Amino acid sequence: MGLHPDSSLLDEVIALARAAGERILDIYASDFTVSHKDDASPLTQADLASHRTLSAGLAKLTPGIPVLSEEGADTPFETRQRWRQYWLIDPLDGTKEFIQRNGEFTVNVALIENHTPVLGVVYAPVLNTVFAGARELGAVRILGTTREAVRTRACADRPVFVVSRSHKDAALDALLAKLPDHAAVSKGSSLKFCLVASGEADLYPRTGPTSEWDTAAGQCVVECAGGEVLRLPDLAPLRYNQKDSLLNPGFVVIGDPHAGWRERLRAAG
Repeated sequence: MGLHPDSSLLDEVIALARAAGERILDIYASDFTVSHKDDASPLTQADLASHRTLSAGLAKLTPGIPVLSEEGADTPFETRQRWRQYWLIDPLDGTKEFIQRNGEFTVNVALIENHTPVLGVVYAPVLNTVFAGARELGAVRILGTTREAVRTRACADRPVFVVSRSHKDAALDALLAKLPDHAAVSKGSSLKFCLVASGEADLYPRTGPTSEWDTAAGQCVVECAGGEVLRLPDLAPLRYNQKDSLLNPGFVVIGDPHAGWRERLRAAG
């Protein structure tokens, strides 16, 4: 029997994400240094501090359930493919936002069950805001101590699209040109998912590269709020831990599943 994502577990994970955020903020307030991973992306001391907090906390909270983290993603697929449940975490999503000090970075924690996120927490430490969701519980936003349910909205007459602040490419520009007239907002990290989940935006298309830890928590929040996250170009649900690579295909986050976006995206190619 797997771990059931109930409200008690969700609150425990929210508390753990907040604790990791505190470690990040300690470094955010200092003259932090930046090193580089093998792929030359920036790695701060904050990534590692958050990783250690989350990994230790989840191991204590749910002994026996493995943890896959961006900062420890060396578990071979031969091992991972046997996991029915596991935690998938991005200790600091939006490293560029962290380095630029714009506050739009998050701590992401997701529980994956049978390739699907069933619990997700996205915490923005600078904004003191949590977005969280769990299967059968719905989605919430916690701003300070104020907690409220969130839902995606019926698509606006002139839809609002979320675009990445740091990762725009020619493929995305081509796709946007074929979709209806829209307003565009930019946001960093998994907060893009949260704008759709909270009814502040209608669509988030992503053609550039992402990894599974970048999307799982945000996807869970969106789906628990009534939206959907689909792969591009085939529009099948985005799923996890099905192959050796941890890179995602392109995808689209849809707030209103009844607004005809599937047809528009197929027509756009």
